[in-house]
Amino acid sequence: MGSYENLLLESPDPGIHVLTLNRPRALNALNRATIAELHAAVQTIAADAEARVLLITGAGGRAFVAGADIKEMQGYTAIEAQAFARRTMAVLRAIETLPVPVIAVVDGYALGGGNELAMSCDFILASERAVFGQPEVSLGVTAGFGGTQRLTRLVGRARALELLLSGRHVDAAEALRIGLVNRVCPAATLMDEALALARSIAAQGPVAVRLSKEAVQRGQDLDLDNACQFEAQLFGLCFATADQKEGMQAFIDKRTAQFLNR
Repeated sequence: MGSYENLLLESPDPGIHVLTLNRPRALNALNRATIAELHAAVQTIAADAEARVLLITGAGGRAFVAGADIKEMQGYTAIEAQAFARRTMAVLRAIETLPVPVIAVVDGYALGGGNELAMSCDFILASERAVFGQPEVSLGVTAGFGGTQRLTRLVGRARALELLLSGRHVDAAEALRIGLVNRVCPAATLMDEALALARSIAAQGPVAVRLSKEAVQRGQDLDLDNACQFEAQLFGLCFATADQKEGMQAFIDKRTAQFLNR
């Protein structure tokens, strides 16, 4: 699925893709080259009609992504820094709006840009040794890849401000408690549990999964009445699909549905 210098893109099962940030010596830090490759990989997955789930993880066992590459950023001008932030934000937004569910599989550090990457995914599975944070203020800068916005939406204004203004790291247990991650697993079984979750999603009606994600993402920015009307539209749309007919007939027949993705 393409050749990359800083990423690995693999498909352990049909429709399930695993994208690994592969700069372990740099703790998978995000530099310009990695961001460009990440954009290309996301475009590849978006164009794959058979894609069902994407998992994003980091190589090396020490970090998911330890942050942006500070050595590369240090000499940026204000204009260059803004351009880098906007380019990276666009890639993370592309991940967030992929039609298929995206799972961040976090083992080790997810700091700064790493936490922002994880938060752009639909949900986060973390190992018990995972560490999260937005420590940019310790470098004299703000979060620049959506951290101030996504963290607030996930954990609330007061908790987000505490973490953003203090730069404090949180361990996996606290991240679970405050709603930043969905599940904490032993490091040895983290990927197995993530793949099991991906397979359970991939076994559902693909059109319904995509529309459910769209309903949540678009509905959260609407008032409740309009959001519910939007949901009703998508619900009705499902009844024009072969998957709805197969899914309901399989339920009546007491058999496993064989979805056609249409």
